[in-house]
Amino acid sequence: MGIAVSGGADSVALLRLMLELRPEIGLVVSVVHLNHKLRGADSDTDEGFVRELAEKYGLALISDSRDVKAYAAQNKVGIEAAARELRYEYFKRLLASGTCDRIATAHTLDDQAETLLLKLARGAGTRGLAGIYPKLALSSRLSAISKPATPRGQEIVRPLLATHREDLRSYLAEINQTWREDSSNRDLRHTRNRIRHGILPRFERHVNPSVHDALAETAEIARGEEEYWAEEIARLLPQVWRSKALNCVQLEAFPLALRRRLERAAAESLDLTMEFRHVEEVLTLRPESRASLPQGWLATRNGDLIRFHELDEKASDYQYVLAVPGKVAVLESQLNVEAVLVNDADHREDILESSFAQRELVVRNWRPGDRFWPAHTREPKKIKELLQDRHISGDQKRGWPVIASGDEVVWVRGFGVRRDFRAKNGGGILIRESPIYEE
Repeated sequence: MGIAVSGGADSVALLRLMLELRPEIGLVVSVVHLNHKLRGADSDTDEGFVRELAEKYGLALISDSRDVKAYAAQNKVGIEAAARELRYEYFKRLLASGTCDRIATAHTLDDQAETLLLKLARGAGTRGLAGIYPKLALSSRLSAISKPATPRGQEIVRPLLATHREDLRSYLAEINQTWREDSSNRDLRHTRNRIRHGILPRFERHVNPSVHDALAETAEIARGEEEYWAEEIARLLPQVWRSKALNCVQLEAFPLALRRRLERAAAESLDLTMEFRHVEEVLTLRPESRASLPQGWLATRNGDLIRFHELDEKASDYQYVLAVPGKVAVLESQLNVEAVLVNDADHREDILESSFAQRELVVRNWRPGDRFWPAHTREPKKIKELLQDRHISGDQKRGWPVIASGDEVVWVRGFGVRRDFRAKNGGGILIRESPIYEE
């Protein structure tokens, strides 16, 4: 078994506990460490600490490093999300190669409470409220499971999920074991840290002193519900779902809660993940109507059948150079797009920072993989998803215009200038659009 050790208190406590249990349960233990390269010399010192710990107890060290900041920038995701993706990609590789049969991580009851509150705030059904699962199976993608793993293992396990963080620190103090403190764990720019150090302590003081336990119990209840429903849905889905089509007559014979789950399961069989509002749109489709879905899918109802179609995202590409100042007529969208130099940015969302006047700007249709960061949102998102959220579909969606500078999309029609490229002080480039027929 590989023990994921970052050098922090929780993971060090997990390693020491596993070493104590090793004679009783016959564990062959190794140490797994991934250097995220986020804190410069401190990250390297963490790795050195873990290496010394492994050597002290005669354990094999399996280690690697990843540039999380570069990955986050390249994939337009937050640092926390990038670190998690790279970490689990590494775990998955170790499991798939047979380097480890299982990997144990040091998620605690406190982590469970934080995760549950975060998911609740962002919107979650009982599946989301199940929080962190005790086991995570290795498959084509790492997904939560509630059933025992296959005999060969290949899973991630969380043996400390019912243990409080403070209890682990008390244990380390008792055995005189040191650990490394990660200063980023107190950085309030990260959402989880704001929950950990701000929101949950207020809940403890003013609402429920045992709020962590209450949230963890909720997750336990939700996991039991999900285990039951998973078996029921597997049994009932073939009755209503055949050849990418839902039979409305048979579906409507079930209670609403079951209809929602059956529809979601049907979509997931196509690798299509839907939010609650998409589920509701499909369930309320009338005959000869349609609903736009995420990931370029469409649901259409004909008679008593709802079919799912994957739209062809290929469109005739177009591209026009936009001078600054200057104007181009985008015939494909029947739109004029103009760039005008202005002296006062006035905090408007359609003003691009002036440095782009020295770069080549092009007006083109968006393309698969393009991402954009709208104002007033937390992080960038795929343009395809932004358009789907606004129910823009068909030919209009395929030809939707953007302005790009190199590989960066700096403006999207209807969304304004990308958040981190907006003019902040002084002048900038005003982007204006108007229908061609107004000329």
